[in-house]
Order: sequence, then C-alpha cells, then structure tokens
Amino acid sequence: MREQQPTPSIPGQSQQIISLVAHGTATTRAELAKKMGLAPSTVSLRIAELTELGVLVEDGTGISKGGRKPRLLRLAEDQGQILTADLGSRHARLGRFSLTGTLLSTQTVQVSVESGPEATLNSILQAWADVAGGTGADLSGLRGVGIGLPGPVDVGAGTVRLPSRMPEWAGFPIREWLEEKIGLPVIVDNDANLSALGEHHATLGPNQHSITVKAGTAIGSGIIVGGQLHRGATGAAGDVTHTRVAAAMDEPCTCGNMGCLETIASGAGLVRRLRRQGLDVSTTADVLELVHRAEPLATTALRTAGTHLGEVLATIVNFFNPDSLYLTGHMASSEMFIAAVRSRVYEGCHPLMTQNLHIGAASTGQDSGLRGAAHLVLNRVLSDIGPHR
Repeated sequence: MREQQPTPSIPGQSQQIISLVAHGTATTRAELAKKMGLAPSTVSLRIAELTELGVLVEDGTGISKGGRKPRLLRLAEDQGQILTADLGSRHARLGRFSLTGTLLSTQTVQVSVESGPEATLNSILQAWADVAGGTGADLSGLRGVGIGLPGPVDVGAGTVRLPSRMPEWAGFPIREWLEEKIGLPVIVDNDANLSALGEHHATLGPNQHSITVKAGTAIGSGIIVGGQLHRGATGAAGDVTHTRVAAAMDEPCTCGNMGCLETIASGAGLVRRLRRQGLDVSTTADVLELVHRAEPLATTALRTAGTHLGEVLATIVNFFNPDSLYLTGHMASSEMFIAAVRSRVYEGCHPLMTQNLHIGAASTGQDSGLRGAAHLVLNRVLSDIGPHR
C-alpha cells in the first residue's frame, strides 16, 4: 500500500505556490494543482488569500488546451516587506525581504549585547528603519520582523533562557517589547536554528534532513527533520557547544561547567588560547586574519578546533544520518577549518552514514540566518490570514 504523504499546512501551501510562480514552474491554477497534488478548489483558496495579501496578481491569459484560456499568475511588484536581524555578540546583520522571500538588501551594524536588551533592540529598530529606507522609526510597508539571538530561546515566550553570554537578557520579553514598538508580528528564535532553516530551504527538498552548525564566537547548530525545524523538548536541540570533550579536560566554560567543546573549538576559545601563547588577538576575526597570514600558532589552533568539532559531529551524524552537514559563521569562512571537520566526521562515521553525505560551507553564507527568519515571519503572516477562510 502506498504511503500517504502529509498534506502541507496552509502557510506551507502558500509558500509553495509563491515559489512555483516566482520560478515560472507553474503560472496557472491548473498547473499549480498538478504540481502540488492538491484539489483545484484548495489551490483557488490559497490564491485568493495571496491575492488579498498583495503577493500575487492574476492577469493576462495563457494558451488554451481546449476551452477557456487560463489566467496567468505573477508576483506583485510591491507587496510590503519583512525585516530580519541576526544578532551576534558585537554586531548584527540585517536583511530586507519581499513577501516572496526574495532578499532585497543587507546591512551590518555594530551593537553589543552586553549593553542590555533595550539599548540593543533600540539600535536594531533604528537600523531596520535605515534598511527599509525610512527615517527615524518609520517602518511603513512592513508586514513583520524576525530576529535571531546567540543563546537558547523560549520560542513560545519570545525570551532568552539561561544565556551564558548575555545574562542581562534572561527573561526579558523580547517579542512582546518589539511588538509593542512596531505593532506587527515578531518572530524570535535561536540564531543557529534560523541558519539551519535558511540554508535547508535554499538547497534541499521538503523531505530531506540536515544539520547546520554555526561556528563563531560560540558554537551552535540547528537540526532540520523532513524540512521542519526540530527544537527538542525544551527548545535546546542542537546545542552542541556544551558537549563535554576529553581534550578540554578541566578548562572552565561560560556555562559553569568544565571541559565543554566551546572552550577549545569556538572562536572565543581560540582567542583565549592564543592570547595565552602571546598573540595579540581579541576576536575571531583577528584569529582568521593571522591564519590568512599563515601564522603557525593560529593555523594549528584553527585546524585543531575543526578536528574537535568534527569529533562531536561524527557522533551526531551516526545517530541522525542527515543528507547534508552545513557549516556557517566566521570560522566556516576558512576552508582549512571545514576540511578538518570533514576529515574527522568521515573518520568517525560508519560508511553508510557518509556515502551520500554532503559536508561544506553553507551556500547562503552569512545570510542563512536572515533567510531562516524571513521564512518563519512569512509563515506567521500567511497563518494569520488562513484561519479566516
């Protein structure tokens, strides 16, 4: 008996329609129904919603295959926008998207999470207004915003939980605060989760599985199962940075424990180790600059960090058996680091786990988190209109 495929959610159906029309794969109702395997009435309902939202326009006529000529669908030229932010310890990357998920522009601004949530978020709001082409707090034409944070996020509450690198943010109502400021839907999630979503939907199909590791000042990862983000029972799935590793021995970690992967494989861990060896470095970027100049201590430290990360990831790959393992973040800009991870994963995994496994840098690069945030915001916008039909 043929296994029945699950019916996509309303937002999932709408996003699939947008994608098919945007790429010219299907431009009529009949073509969409055939490609998606849905009833024509369901497709017509989704098209009515997207037309009302201002995403699709139905005009012009196609070639008749017997009977009335079909109306052609196209994307509207001006349908509002989505703004996103990927927040790091010392900077934030911002993105502006159309409601079709097209990335229109990006900008990087300097912020410091140590200044606290209100000061940081006010800076983000101002920067969003600049990215949107407004002045001051002008965010006209905006449909929603999404923000990724470098810590464990309670998605339901829109807060950060037990953040080792941003203690002043613990329990602060980020989503509620932003929604009060802009009066629109706000999505708050972990930065690695958003990177995983962004990269997966840019490169893999809805039934495939992937892991995306963000290696920067800290290390995080997002897990995609069958095209869906897996957060785990407490929202902490993929938090590999605090895995105990033998090589770290009794090195103290920011989480309060000893011997975590973060202490020897993260950007912060490399900075700390190289400073002990007499090198003048303060950031991950400083370390990578030394590697670019072939400084021996920095080069060895980066390669060793990749080996330690690969050792932990080999266990995860053996257990999860994904289609792809993507690397993003500052450290993933080094092919030497990626090669060290790849080598250790292949060495530590069963051949069945790696025979079709892709390991490499995320194709969406530093914009993966922005794309993941836009994906969730668009889902939220489409969900808001779906129940009223």
